[in-house]
Amino acid sequence: MPLHLFMKVINLHQEENELILLAVENNRQAQQQIYTQFSPKMLSVCRQYIKDIHQAEDVMITAFMKVFTNLQNFQHKGSFEGWIRRIMVNECISFIRVEKKLKYVEDETYFEESFNNTESQFAIADIQFLIDSLPVGYKMVFNLYAIEGFKHHEIASMLGIKEGTSKSQLSHARKMLQAQINTLKNYEYGTE
Repeated sequence: MPLHLFMKVINLHQEENELILLAVENNRQAQQQIYTQFSPKMLSVCRQYIKDIHQAEDVMITAFMKVFTNLQNFQHKGSFEGWIRRIMVNECISFIRVEKKLKYVEDETYFEESFNNTESQFAIADIQFLIDSLPVGYKMVFNLYAIEGFKHHEIASMLGIKEGTSKSQLSHARKMLQAQINTLKNYEYGTE
């Protein structure tokens, strides 16, 4: 790596660390800068779990309050963005639990299957619409597994369900999404 690129990476990392230290000391400008930098991505994260944009925004703001309250606990190990993202996901799970929308069928049967990756023929809004149409339990497990990258035992622990239930919820979500995608393809090609 050329020296000038290496120095750029170090400077960015140092700037982020300095920003975090200022925010820990309740420097409002530093906190605002963190919020401005990460809020668009974090709203997108919240929106993955919460269909209503206004509720997703409320959850994001609540989660940012937790970020700033717990900022001194950030250990500078791993990505700062990843640390914030984890708080956002946990806040989304808490919100959905409080809303009592999170229900799971205790179904221990599931199928390991490959999910046909759809070419990028659908817009992101279309894909988000399909994910939003999933039952809340399916959607939660699908997002945690497919988007956030958690393992089934981690999802089970986070949601207070059995690992087999997590696997079956994912399997059902994938089947439902595949059926919806096939319906969209058929509609698009005029075969339905």
